[in-house]
Amino acid sequence: MENGMAARQLLQLPKPTALPPMPTIPSTLPQPTLPPLPSAAGAIPTVPSLPTVAIPTMPTIPSMPKVSLPPLPSGFPTIPSIPGLTPSGPGN
Repeated sequence: MENGMAARQLLQLPKPTALPPMPTIPSTLPQPTLPPLPSAAGAIPTVPSLPTVAIPTMPTIPSMPKVSLPPLPSGFPTIPSIPGLTPSGPGN
């Protein structure tokens, strides 16, 4: 509301004419009474609580046995070592 007042003072607009008083609404309004629900509907049945299902623990997976590779045959070509690089791997 303050912004509107400041804008009105800046623009020098004429004040709006006073609005006619609002008609007074009687405080005792007739409350509509709802008809009672038919007895066939009855009370809402309560949903039984679901039983808690115990989740079985997962069986522990045994560690896989390490497979040892057989030695390479003598005729198998070996990768030549590149000078300047040190071989890195799980064995070294």
